[in-house]
Amino acid sequence: MFNERLREIRSSRQMKQKDVVKLLGCSHNKYASWEQGRTEPDIESIRELCAIFSVSADELLGIGEN
Repeated sequence: MFNERLREIRSSRQMKQKDVVKLLGCSHNKYASWEQGRTEPDIESIRELCAIFSVSADELLGIGEN
């Protein structure tokens, strides 16, 4: 699931949620909702997350993984 991938990638970069929130310029509640699987980011936020984590959208979204 997306929320699990997001958490894994963030953790692998040794970042805290507050670090990502600061770079994204969004609220902590919004980002936490993504990691908890309650909501999902819009396409622009996905682009920004890919840039922050230096990953492709496929990697962030778990496309191609079994």
